[in-house]
Amino acid sequence: MDILGTSLRVCVGDLDAAVATYERLTGAEAIRFQRGGVAVAAVGCFFLMSGPEAELSVLRKIAATIAVQDVDVAVADLTAVGAEIIAGPLATPIGRNLIARHPDGSVFEYVDRSQGA
Repeated sequence: MDILGTSLRVCVGDLDAAVATYERLTGAEAIRFQRGGVAVAAVGCFFLMSGPEAELSVLRKIAATIAVQDVDVAVADLTAVGAEIIAGPLATPIGRNLIARHPDGSVFEYVDRSQGA
């Protein structure tokens, strides 16, 4: 699989204040979207997330988001190394994603920019 980059997940109490900080640090403008009850702002390599603790507690278990060329290829490679696909692949507003638990227990989200699912 081609890994194109990674994004770090940061849970914050005040999304607006965090966005201002991370925009200044990265020089990038935030792209905001909603994921369930969680408000998300993508700023550079960071995903800032704010919302109900019940939803954030699940999201905190995912170590990072990994951008890949194709989620289907990621599924094949992850399965080949013994990873468990926990969720997906699913269509999202910006592409497709899946959640996988690696054999060592680490949990990652994999995303592509493909519009079909």
